Amino acid sequence: MNEFQTVKSLLVSGIAAMGLLMSACGGGEGPPQPPPPAPPEYADKHMPAGYWNNPEILEEGKAIFTGQQNIDVNCASCHGKDGKPVKAGARDFRRTEQMQLYSDSVWFWRVSEGVSGTKMKAWKSKLSEDAIWKVIAYEATFGLKGKEYDATKGQWVAAGTAGSAPAADAPSGGEPEKAAE
Repeated sequence: MNEFQTVKSLLVSGIAAMGLLMSACGGGEGPPQPPPPAPPEYADKHMPAGYWNNPEILEEGKAIFTGQQNIDVNCASCHGKDGKPVKAGARDFRRTEQMQLYSDSVWFWRVSEGVSGTKMKAWKSKLSEDAIWKVIAYEATFGLKGKEYDATKGQWVAAGTAGSAPAADAPSGGEPEKAAE
């Protein structure tokens, strides 16, 4: 191999390695893509009332996320203590535009069952449903702070407004009267 071929080979290898590193580190994530919908057995699972943005729940979720509560579970070892991934391929919870595409049921499904084709494991054998909801509530603070998922509207809304209908859509109270027969 002559000197030109060696330099060319090294340059091509370097560019390929750089591209691989950038895509693995999230630098090449591109525009946000919605995840697939939750399967039927998870579609109706939603965050328990009062969990989003609840300081006590968030503290418990943080203890789970960082491995303080269960040595076998340490989400921060891949996703970072602040939601910034420390391992290639881990979801960046700080990316609001991406995270707002995840319903609470999809998020619960992914934590419970893992994500095929990735290193994300299923955690349902190590965590109770309640613990999974607590860790999700904590994870949401990285990119969705001050928000909660409104299952009725199918979107993230300001904390404390989930399930509330606009005044024009609010029921008038009482049943409509039936016509006399």
